[in-house]
Amino acid sequence: MPTARKKKTDVKDQLRALVRLQHIDNRIDQIQKLRGDLPAEIRDLEDEKAGLETRLDNYEEEVQEQKVAKRQAELDIKEAEGLIDKYEEQQLEVRNNREFDALTKEIESQEERIAEAEETIEEAEETIESNEGAIDDTQERLDELEELLDEKQDELEEVVEDTEDEEKTLEELREEAAEKVDSRYIKAYSKLRDRLRDGRAVVPLKRGAAAGFAVPPQRQVEIRKRKTVVACEHTGRIIVDQDLYNETVDEMKETLDL
Repeated sequence: MPTARKKKTDVKDQLRALVRLQHIDNRIDQIQKLRGDLPAEIRDLEDEKAGLETRLDNYEEEVQEQKVAKRQAELDIKEAEGLIDKYEEQQLEVRNNREFDALTKEIESQEERIAEAEETIEEAEETIESNEGAIDDTQERLDELEELLDEKQDELEEVVEDTEDEEKTLEELREEAAEKVDSRYIKAYSKLRDRLRDGRAVVPLKRGAAAGFAVPPQRQVEIRKRKTVVACEHTGRIIVDQDLYNETVDEMKETLDL
């Protein structure tokens, strides 16, 4: 009989130790998640900023290219108009139709050149206007991103500063808590933590269910007796009596402020 009482006490102690370990890990997960989200957000913002900066450079480069094309087209028009005036004067001095026709062809050629240049100017002006609008919009978004990045970076620095000491304390407490868990249970606990997305390897029995899955009545009785370590049939999570779970967590809050 004394051996049986000791076994009962051992299992209950193991359950309490597992709850303590889970509670500490929950808080560590919260801290790491808080930090984890912020760097990811910052990386996304930095990627968007880099993309916008590249787009802005492309817009500005194209504007400069179109301005050069427009200036060249304007020079072409001026030169073509000068040649037309020259050819028209020469037509007044020709001695035969062949020379007159040749000059007419030159004039037509310069007129085509002017028409092409005018088209180039029109397209350049449209592109310049469109790109300048895009440049304004892109720059506005860049300004917003830089402000948001500064806020997120300040927030991350603040989170790291505020939680650094707490996380260090939690890691020390975790090591102490893990030492109190039997090796076979700590192995199962660690595997569950790695496999489960939310990291909750130990959960309380609440209103006949654990982590969203119904627990058969007979298993509920076993859990409430606290004589064995019961695993969920669906997820493998270790299920603990809710009162025991709450008592253990409350004790930790009182003694460790966790």
